[in-house]
Amino acid sequence: MSQPPTSQSPLSAREVPSSFADNQAYFDESRWQKFTRRLKEEPLIPLGCAVTCWALWGATKSIRSGDSYNAQRMFRMRLYGQFFTIVAMVAGSFYYNSDRILRKEYEEILKERKAIEKRNAWIKELEARDLEEKDWREKVKEVTQKRKEEEDVARAKEEAKKGDGVVTKAVKGLRGRLAGEGEGGGGGKP
Repeated sequence: MSQPPTSQSPLSAREVPSSFADNQAYFDESRWQKFTRRLKEEPLIPLGCAVTCWALWGATKSIRSGDSYNAQRMFRMRLYGQFFTIVAMVAGSFYYNSDRILRKEYEEILKERKAIEKRNAWIKELEARDLEEKDWREKVKEVTQKRKEEEDVARAKEEAKKGDGVVTKAVKGLRGRLAGEGEGGGGGKP
């Protein structure tokens, strides 16, 4: 199975982690491994199924050839095979009961571990996205600040050309106050 494509952030060179990707590390046992494990645990069940299938095949062959005695014998063999399979299943369930309980506990522990790993991967992904968002906000803030400074510089240059700038107005206002104070004798409002 090929690995899913990773998404790269438009803001940084880092790859954005994804907890939703099909990751084979989360699957500990393949179907074939499970099948072989179950065959090793209870080998009598597939044997009983094989005997039953062989008896059905033999009965079909005998019916087609017209041998009713052999067909009846094979149908009895089929019943014996099915009975053997059921007995093997019941005996195996008693014999392997403690192993199955341990297996379920082991699978639950694995499930919890996977859930924790998935949660940690998700938290890591959220932290990476948060970091990217912070970087993005800082870049936007820098760009806005530069634009504002450029606009202020352009406005100051434009006002300096006109001569009606803020500084010019402030200087004229101060000159007027100073001139008013000098004439009025010092202290009142003009």
